[in-house]
Amino acid sequence: MKIETDRLFLREMSEADYEALYAVLADSDIMQHYPYTFDQQRVRGWIDRNIERYRIFGFGLWAVCLKDTGEMIGDCGLTMQNIGGVIKPEIGYHIRRDMQRKGYAKESAQAVRDWTFEHTPFNEIFSYMKYTNEPSAKTAISWGCHLVDEFKDEVNEITKVFAITRAA
Repeated sequence: MKIETDRLFLREMSEADYEALYAVLADSDIMQHYPYTFDQQRVRGWIDRNIERYRIFGFGLWAVCLKDTGEMIGDCGLTMQNIGGVIKPEIGYHIRRDMQRKGYAKESAQAVRDWTFEHTPFNEIFSYMKYTNEPSAKTAISWGCHLVDEFKDEVNEITKVFAITRAA
């Protein structure tokens, strides 16, 4: 599986992506809106879970790579998430700090959105985050989502839920 954009390609991640993914998920600034920063074991588990998702669902979080160099700069993809007590398709993204504010999260999320509407039966895609995660909320809006819900929860205090429909 490979999705291409003007500047990026997305592909299935593998164990070989450990170092590049660790640079993203172990960065406390990037992960400040998560309940924890990732250690080595959590990063390896993240890769393993996505490999399992590819096998079961045919999708998961994919490696986001620069077209020019092939360098992995983060992840973006489609996963099934518990959002307010209901399992829903969600696009998530994490981009390495030095590659942020260059439009890569938006570009990769748009590509995943288009892939999802072309290759799955989902009529609505979600993106959710802790209410303090303004960069992620702005990214969700940039690829076509709008705020559809906010609710209190134990993990995020308040979770914001954005969505886009196939018809949009």
